[in-house]
Amino acid sequence: MRDKILDNIRKTIASNIPVEAGLKKIEFEGPYIVIYVRNPEFIVSNNMFIRNIAKTIKKRIIVKVDESSRKKKEEAKKIILSILDPDAGVTEKDILFDDVLGEVIIKAVKPGLVIGDEGKTLKQILIETGWRPKVVRKLPQESRLLEGIINYMLQENDYRIRVLRSVGESIHRGSVIGNKFVKITALGGFREVGRSAVLVETAESKVLLDFGLNPGIERPPNKYPRLDALEISPEDIDAVIVTHAHVDHCGLVPLLFKFGYRGPVYTTEATRDLMALLQLDILDLARREGKKMPYSHKEVQQMILHTIPLKYNETTDITPDIKLTFYNAGHILGSAMAHLHIGNGYYNILYTSDMKYQKTKLLDKADDQFPRIDAMILESTYGTTVLPQREEAEERFIGIIRETLKRGGKVLIPTLSVGRAQEIMLILREAFLNKSLPEIPVYIEGMIDEVTSIYMAYPELLSKEVFQLFKSGENPFNYPTFQRVDDRNARSDVISSKEPSIIMATSGMMTGGPIIEYFRELAGDPRNSLIFVNYQVQGTLGRRIKDGEKEILLPDEDGRMRVIKVALEVHSVEGFSGHSDRSQLIDFLKNIEPKPRKIILNHGEASIIESFASYIEKDKDLRRIYKSLDILVPDVLDTIVLKRS
Repeated sequence: MRDKILDNIRKTIASNIPVEAGLKKIEFEGPYIVIYVRNPEFIVSNNMFIRNIAKTIKKRIIVKVDESSRKKKEEAKKIILSILDPDAGVTEKDILFDDVLGEVIIKAVKPGLVIGDEGKTLKQILIETGWRPKVVRKLPQESRLLEGIINYMLQENDYRIRVLRSVGESIHRGSVIGNKFVKITALGGFREVGRSAVLVETAESKVLLDFGLNPGIERPPNKYPRLDALEISPEDIDAVIVTHAHVDHCGLVPLLFKFGYRGPVYTTEATRDLMALLQLDILDLARREGKKMPYSHKEVQQMILHTIPLKYNETTDITPDIKLTFYNAGHILGSAMAHLHIGNGYYNILYTSDMKYQKTKLLDKADDQFPRIDAMILESTYGTTVLPQREEAEERFIGIIRETLKRGGKVLIPTLSVGRAQEIMLILREAFLNKSLPEIPVYIEGMIDEVTSIYMAYPELLSKEVFQLFKSGENPFNYPTFQRVDDRNARSDVISSKEPSIIMATSGMMTGGPIIEYFRELAGDPRNSLIFVNYQVQGTLGRRIKDGEKEILLPDEDGRMRVIKVALEVHSVEGFSGHSDRSQLIDFLKNIEPKPRKIILNHGEASIIESFASYIEKDKDLRRIYKSLDILVPDVLDTIVLKRS
């Protein structure tokens, strides 16, 4: 029956394609139906025609030029270079070909000159070569990881197309089971922060929302999501959705591949790149510290080949009975809220994951308009806290640095490499420009530099102000006093230097990485300051120091343990958080449209979630706005059956 559904889709499309298109074949590739034609001009001149077919069959359609009608790669390169304005800054090595997607990737210093007025140059390239151009900005500092991901995917074309077609046929065969139910099981990140994972089950599908680890716990079972307790094998999962690239949301996705998962991983393109970088860094850090990891580079590579990137606000079939739409979450680059449309209008779930309902220097605030919501899984990290305003937080942050410099000390900033580091770099750059701080060295270490390169690859996802800086030719993440620390010898020089400085290093919760050596050597000097700028999970070294612990046991360079006395000043500046505080969460609940009937709270310590649930129930404005509201605070391994009311 399911093969008949695929045949009927093919027949419907084929009967509506005009002869001049030169229809070659119709394939199901991931969430898309791909129409291969011989005539490139058909693609350029028949967009409305294709939209009408997509509307008729209610599927996402992509039209590609068939392989047999594309120009050979070397010939296509020459044609492209002859078409492009030399001022675009494109050389022969900047042109790469993706056989699977039928795309030519063009890296340009000035992307606008490759696009042309109203996309005129792109259309010309497609017509003359048969390759659909994808223009990316050439980075002032290349990301080795980004280059590695692109090259690896291009080398594995045969595997990628097999994955896409296997996934595509599974999705588009349609729903055949009549009974309707939806249930969600909390696998991690409920009444706690860390190891975020939610299993969504329907009659047809099993989908994972995130699969992270808890950085504050050393061993299973509480370090990992509890998929093991459900008697469900990774092979039984139909799709994995990753909302953003923080370790507590994506750190264990490769583990699924180790135990047999071979399905798709849906995320944004930026999250794919950041997620791979984060996982590879975890493996590298574990190797250097002699720790075992539950997966290897092999599983990270498999994950990359199975990842299908989606854009914001595009609704896509991911299983026979679930459609996914990503919305901007405002948390970090590429972060997304996941909206699941289940069945033919049967039930809708919004999973906010980590979200920021406030504009920052780096990102615009989270979206609040959706097609329909029956239940919402809402993060509650700061559900009982009203954070300082950004301006107040920045002023306090700069003030702490000024006072530290006056007494001849160094400022140590443990920071998350993804998101928070880039925000702090923007703040420091502005402080130097407006003379709020003297121009002192800012040493940057860990994978911050590599992550920043990826941020620069997706400037259109950043705030309008930062994007404008990119468009004007400025690098907002650079300043003459910013210095990259590349090795341990350079680190020793930074530590031993007598001059005041700022040191930014990973990890943000002090669970490992170069920050440990800096702290070990600088902690005993009361002239120095340690500034926390991100959330510190319970059980992490950062949380212990933040909570006032004055003697810390740490390994020395030769591995012997020694007691570190904490004499430096310890500060925590909360206003930089990428999470929404209580007032922002309440504003989100007031402004979100449509209003959900059921709110499920997660991603918060137990006492905070309980207090926040009580606060919501007592808020007079919310009680007036919401005619009925069911608030749930499940624990890990609790299952909730969701039904239409």
